[in-house]
Amino acid sequence: MAMTTRRFLFLQGPHGPFFSGLASRLRAAGAACWRVGFNAGDRALWRGPGYLAFREGATAWPGWLETVLDARGITDIVCYGATRPWHRSALEIARARGIETHIFEEGYLRPYWITYERGGVNAGSAAAGLTLAEMEAALAGAEASVTEAPDRWGDMQAHVFWGAVYHGLLMAGRRRYPRFMPHRTPGVGREFRLHLARLVEMPFRRAARWVATWRIRHGGFPYHVVLMQLAHDANFRDNGPFPSQAAFLETVFRGFAEGAPGHHHLVLKAHPLEDGREPLRPLIWRLTRENGLNGRVHFVTGGKLARLLDTAKSAVTVNSTSAEQVLWRGLALKAFGRAVYNRPEFVSDQPLAAFFAEPARPDRDAYLTYRRFLLATSQVPGGFYSFRGRRKLMRQSPDLMLAPKCPTDTLLARREAVAAEPHHLRIVS
Repeated sequence: MAMTTRRFLFLQGPHGPFFSGLASRLRAAGAACWRVGFNAGDRALWRGPGYLAFREGATAWPGWLETVLDARGITDIVCYGATRPWHRSALEIARARGIETHIFEEGYLRPYWITYERGGVNAGSAAAGLTLAEMEAALAGAEASVTEAPDRWGDMQAHVFWGAVYHGLLMAGRRRYPRFMPHRTPGVGREFRLHLARLVEMPFRRAARWVATWRIRHGGFPYHVVLMQLAHDANFRDNGPFPSQAAFLETVFRGFAEGAPGHHHLVLKAHPLEDGREPLRPLIWRLTRENGLNGRVHFVTGGKLARLLDTAKSAVTVNSTSAEQVLWRGLALKAFGRAVYNRPEFVSDQPLAAFFAEPARPDRDAYLTYRRFLLATSQVPGGFYSFRGRRKLMRQSPDLMLAPKCPTDTLLARREAVAAEPHHLRIVS
């Protein structure tokens, strides 16, 4: 039986048992696995050996981590997202030491895929540094990827459930980790209450959302969709130009009032996990009045985006991955922040008022090349939270992590090898 000498150190993962299950699969392949726990939620959701509790303050983290890397002979670091303070520091240390880094993230082509990359994700993805010509050359001769969505998705309710469980465990055991500071703002207790309230309110929100969506789709007016994000989301904070959701919406409302034809409407689509920590409705009402847009602004709280986009005219965002659904439909898109998809072939460079007046559409063929590249490299079918989603991920993730190279590097290396072959040795079909 083939064995491995790899030694993995897991940092924080998505809420729920995914990282624990993944470690058990890697152990079955002969790898050694440890998990750094920053709070009682991390401890409770880790099954198996190798738990390492970090109970110090933030300033002690780099030195503590260096000691662990040396003592355990770590060859690989695994984390969820690249911008949490302890993850960012760990990735910098890993790069300096030549340690492989495996980063999981929500899917660029969500909701049916998750993202797995090495080195960086989102604006730090290897794909962000490639031109479309380089992507097309890398795909030449590669096996065709399946572009249809997988058959099922059901992670949202499970996501909210595991979020509530995690923060409840964290709150119950916080005395054991007195120096832990969450990377999000409202504090442990409030985070738990927000998740719990979100779980309880889901049926009522679903009914209100259905009514709002029906009115928009059957209202007979052209409309533009604003893809809102969570203001505490790392991608919004670290890769966007706005200090707050309010600053973003003020810019959007002003541009819409200046440029959009008088019969057009503005639809604000909240993030599916929006939990009420921001007073969005009063903000939207105020901006509607101040910009003279009474009767032309609609607010939809979460839910699926597809039905709104099917009849939309354009979309605006900071850097939401939901923009991929916009581009797949060939709709005009305006994005303000750094994102793997923010390319001149896809995203309009028009001033916002001009965009709302006459939005420029993306290059559809160029987008399909880019999409094929993502599916061939970083997008893995499945989800982190539901049982079905995790089962799909477990079939592929261990092999991806144990491979000498990630799919992106493998694809690019194949392109370079073909380009280096003497012309007379190449097989021409």
